[in-house]
Amino acid sequence: MSYRAAHLLELQAVTLKLGGHVFGPFSMTVQPGERIAVLGPSGAGKSTLLKLLAREYLPSSGQVRLRERCLTTWSLVDLSRQRAILPQSHEVAFGLPVELVIGLGRVARMVDPDLNVIVRQAAELACARHLLPRRFDTLSGGEKARVHLARVFAQLWDIEQGLLLVDEPMAALDPGLQWQLMAAMDQFARQRGHAIFAILHDINQALQGFDRLVLIKDGRLIGDYPRRQIALSTLAALYEVNLVSAVTEQGQMLVAPEAALVTSVDFMNDNCYHSMY
Repeated sequence: MSYRAAHLLELQAVTLKLGGHVFGPFSMTVQPGERIAVLGPSGAGKSTLLKLLAREYLPSSGQVRLRERCLTTWSLVDLSRQRAILPQSHEVAFGLPVELVIGLGRVARMVDPDLNVIVRQAAELACARHLLPRRFDTLSGGEKARVHLARVFAQLWDIEQGLLLVDEPMAALDPGLQWQLMAAMDQFARQRGHAIFAILHDINQALQGFDRLVLIKDGRLIGDYPRRQIALSTLAALYEVNLVSAVTEQGQMLVAPEAALVTSVDFMNDNCYHSMY
């Protein structure tokens, strides 16, 4: 399905009141194909922002617009065919077959003759095809992450310029699997022009895999930078910690808290050199 709009997603002075806390205002746009990482300390409001975009929360003021339409005017069926959510939790309520869990991404389609083919192809891309005969409650945490990623792929498999909302679902996985699944997500999105809007705790993952860095602190949007224009001092101020960097010969910047980098310097790749920003 092809779809053209001035902006894929737009936040217009969005605020949210939860108890005694006020989040926002948030104003930004997301274009098709963009890769946006949201960074900030724990409790900053990153997941709250994502829930506004997912329509789990309704704004107290302002508007969230998807394809130039207010998000609240979309039916759930139509909305599920334009955006998919990869959550923090990997659990499902019952011990469902893996094939069925992936197929749930297609549930909004009344007629879906390609369901079985898409489920298998989505599982293949998420490195989960070998898990199809299994039951979900028998899987490890990493295997569950692969299955949920395949479910998201299945949901937006035949859509162009959709939106992937990702809420730090890979933080508990080993680094190799994190990078493998992020690479699969990037490939999937690039082939279809999907935008990725991801909550991350890993600064290096954001620096190496995303186009824009959105910075959230104390419930406020404090910065929105192209990746190559972000200063290390800005990231240090965001987390209130001293940071140092290492830059590879390929020009990729790696970041770590100062003490951590100093104590591990002997273990770093010889192709890196160290510099203070």
